[in-house]
Amino acid sequence: MDTAPSAEPLTTTAPATGSSRRRVATAAALASAVEWYDYFVFGIAAALVLGDLYFPAGSPTAGVLASFATFAVGFLARPLGGIVAGHLGDKRGRKPMLVLALTLMGLATTGIGLLPTYDTIGVAAPILLVALRVVQGIAVGAQWGGAMLLATEYAPEGKRGVYGSFVQLGVPIGVVTANTVFLLAGAFTTDAAFAAWGWRVPFLVGLFVLALAWYIHTRVEETPEFREAEKKLAEQEKAEQSSPLRTILRGHLGTVLLAGGSFAVNTATFYIIITGVLDYTTRELGMKKSAVLMVSLCVSLTQLVLIPAAAALSDRIGRIRIYALGAVGIGLWAVPLFLLIDTGSLLWLAVGTFVASCFLSIMYGPQAALFAELFTPEMRYTGASLGYQIAAVLGGGLAPFIMVLLLKATGTSMAVSGYIIGLAVIALLSIKVLADRARSR
Repeated sequence: MDTAPSAEPLTTTAPATGSSRRRVATAAALASAVEWYDYFVFGIAAALVLGDLYFPAGSPTAGVLASFATFAVGFLARPLGGIVAGHLGDKRGRKPMLVLALTLMGLATTGIGLLPTYDTIGVAAPILLVALRVVQGIAVGAQWGGAMLLATEYAPEGKRGVYGSFVQLGVPIGVVTANTVFLLAGAFTTDAAFAAWGWRVPFLVGLFVLALAWYIHTRVEETPEFREAEKKLAEQEKAEQSSPLRTILRGHLGTVLLAGGSFAVNTATFYIIITGVLDYTTRELGMKKSAVLMVSLCVSLTQLVLIPAAAALSDRIGRIRIYALGAVGIGLWAVPLFLLIDTGSLLWLAVGTFVASCFLSIMYGPQAALFAELFTPEMRYTGASLGYQIAAVLGGGLAPFIMVLLLKATGTSMAVSGYIIGLAVIALLSIKVLADRARSR
């Protein structure tokens, strides 16, 4: 039978020193940042160059659609990473799965940076690109749960939200870093050189992920809550032949689906802003690539303040309340967002995406702690990862692709606003059910 979320911070089962907490929190934040950096450079490259280089077609729109479809493939692979790493992470530990995820991501991202184009090896180029994108998806699907649990399960009493936000900061840090590296690559190369080799530089930075994986492997200890849960799980498996994945599918699938439904609007809107809007403004509105990237970079910097602030507030007044406020804001801002973007003005683009990012941050800040608190420690990696990755598939992965289709079919960006509003309604209904379950307990 499905259980309700606690909607209250859980206590740490074993003491941890201040230095170990800081080391773990820093390692988790860095792991999230470099993993998301590697993941986001693909999205930027998909909007700017990959369509022409790997999917030559009769029209620019067809090439972009093929490129964004490859971008979406990574999201379709994320639940697989979440399932495998979640199951093993609940049985073998958070740290080993995080190290494995970082290693896979580093190798896949470097591979994309070295991959020959369609003109060089023909149809093998897009096939290999898709395969490497799948590996990226598996890696990021495995990473989030491991990094999030390293941070939240080491958190002191009453600060789970703040510690969880350290991992969430990996997203804006990854966006800022990816945009910065692309801006530098564009600034120091001509358009021809950027298309020939300059775009590869951001992918080759992925080699640094391997160094971080080794650091976590050698310097970070397993979480206290997992060590306690490991004993309980061993006893359950001996008595019932149970497993974390089987337990989730049998008794907690409803909570997983509600978690995914509650978060899809956040991931969809985020990827529309950082990837779909980049394509739309440069290809349809004629705005300069470097200027749009700079706006995205500056807006992402504001999230470095907003995300931990929202998480800290959730520690004081509750996760659900802050989380729901963000979802309401995203839905209400969907129409004004695209009215401002359609002006073709950099200033109004910055205003529109900044306000949207505020609501995204309000929702994203408490999300790690909220998802951790939906499940008990012995099945937390599996349950939280599945909920997050379902949202990624339903929202983030398909959002830029759906955006291009909606724009082409309707000729108006208001269709994209309608898509965001629909997901916001689903989010609020899911949040209400989660809140009702929490109150009933």
